Amino acid sequence: MTNKPWLAHYPSDVPHELPTSEFRHLPDLIRSAASTYGKKTAFTQVMANGMNGSLSFAQVDQYSDHFAVYLRDVLRLQPGDRVAVQMPNCISYTIVAFGIFKAGLVLVNTNPLYTQNEMTHQFSDSGAKALVVIDMFADRLPEVLPKTSIEHVVVVRISQFFPAIVSGVIRGTQKFWSRTLPKIKVPHVLFMDALSQGSKAFHKQKVDSYLDGLNGSTVAALQYTGGTTGVSKGAMLSHDNLVTNTLQLISMCGDYMRPGKEIVITALPLYHIFAFTINLLGFWHLGARNLLVPTPRPPSNLKRVFENYKVTWMTGVNTLFNALLNERWFTDSPPKHLRASAAGGMSLHESVSERWRKLTGTPIVEGYGLTESSPVITFNPLNGTGRDGTIGIPVPSTDVKCVSESGAEVAVGEPGELLAKGPQVMLGYWNRPEETASTVVDGWLKTGDIATVDKDGFFTIVDRKKDMILVSGFNVYPNEVEEQIAALEGVKEVGVIGVPDEKSGEKVKAFVVAADNPPTVDDVIAHCRKSLSAYKVPSSVVFVNELPKSPIGKILRKDLRAMWLSQQSGSASKTVKG
Repeated sequence: MTNKPWLAHYPSDVPHELPTSEFRHLPDLIRSAASTYGKKTAFTQVMANGMNGSLSFAQVDQYSDHFAVYLRDVLRLQPGDRVAVQMPNCISYTIVAFGIFKAGLVLVNTNPLYTQNEMTHQFSDSGAKALVVIDMFADRLPEVLPKTSIEHVVVVRISQFFPAIVSGVIRGTQKFWSRTLPKIKVPHVLFMDALSQGSKAFHKQKVDSYLDGLNGSTVAALQYTGGTTGVSKGAMLSHDNLVTNTLQLISMCGDYMRPGKEIVITALPLYHIFAFTINLLGFWHLGARNLLVPTPRPPSNLKRVFENYKVTWMTGVNTLFNALLNERWFTDSPPKHLRASAAGGMSLHESVSERWRKLTGTPIVEGYGLTESSPVITFNPLNGTGRDGTIGIPVPSTDVKCVSESGAEVAVGEPGELLAKGPQVMLGYWNRPEETASTVVDGWLKTGDIATVDKDGFFTIVDRKKDMILVSGFNVYPNEVEEQIAALEGVKEVGVIGVPDEKSGEKVKAFVVAADNPPTVDDVIAHCRKSLSAYKVPSSVVFVNELPKSPIGKILRKDLRAMWLSQQSGSASKTVKG
């Protein structure tokens, strides 16, 4: 929008334009926090049973220096070489990521739950030379490595940096009880041995020299998209992209993010861009204590974290907040020290935000972003001026607009594709110039999301352009239908898709996960008829035990479609005329 009405709604302490950063690149940002917060605890990894291990800012800084030396001087990797990292949230992840940046190399975040085919694609596409992998999933490597350019494998244990006795208990449980430690059948080096070798070859001037020629426009990470619309692509995120977006978000939060005082839960995976930028980089820069949870599923895995630590901040997706609100232990004893929560990754349902605020007595606000934008584009102010149901306003130094199919800016309140421009927008897709050219046009990132903007500059996501359902020529946006069904008592989760129909082209189908006292199919249909136009009302409702989700908990509509194709005669459905 040309007049940027959102600037009038910035809190008084938020700059319209982000000042020039003092950090030339990510290693500068990493070292600054380590120097400032030194002996303060940086990361505490908490297992589901409460067992934990911690490292200080100074220790993480030192270990990551040693890992950088290992990568460059022991493995002889060259500037710009790619290093794939495949592990859940754990202390070792932070050391590895920071070490890769300090070595002048490129981080390739990889989901540890990937199949062999997915691993092969990402490793091959990125041209990764080295892989750091958690031992629990190393059994896939014999099939994968020969098809890639990976020459070196470093293996990490989940209990690294825990007290010796505690680590031994965890290790023994994995080996003899849960049997989650496969035999590793490829040549590899253990992570602690790699750190030891790096420590022996360490010299500060040597580490400093790795940054020669490194600047803000250097690629720091290949962050692969989820592949929901085709083959997964690597977004090239520069040091400037990530540093700037970290500072943009922090500036937007103002006094709600207090340097050196916050304790944040990191339950979303660090290999996903949301937690990577906000939790890892953002809260590290703030000097926060970061509570790392290897997996938030089931939600009871968070019970000991809330019980044992004075949590002040939480980030999550709608499904995570909703899951906690359906846990008796959480609702009976809500967190006493929580100050604020941030939601992203998917639409935050108003019913969930209202219940969260009522239970915790603290604000929860929604933001919006993409892998291609590092990720934050918009965020709701935390000073009470934010608006439920919206994704907020553009963060400093960012411009956003909604355009029609012809590229013309649409009127206030009219839906159009959301476009964004700012210093956080990626350099492009790795080795895909044509897709880059069609996605970033004249500096504007085409998000593929349909949104509206009000007169004050608050944006609202209507839905994914590719998820839109066309019923007899009318547009139906799944988010709108999901929002209505989610507000119905007895509904825990819901996903809505379009399925082929001979008469109308497509029809609306809803998949519902029930909570206590679930509604009937007729109840759902009747509820929708009260608040939605007839063509938007689901023609059928299916009750299921769970919905397919991405690693961060985002409901995957493409998988729902696949499920529908294989289960068209589901006995739990009832068809009605909408």
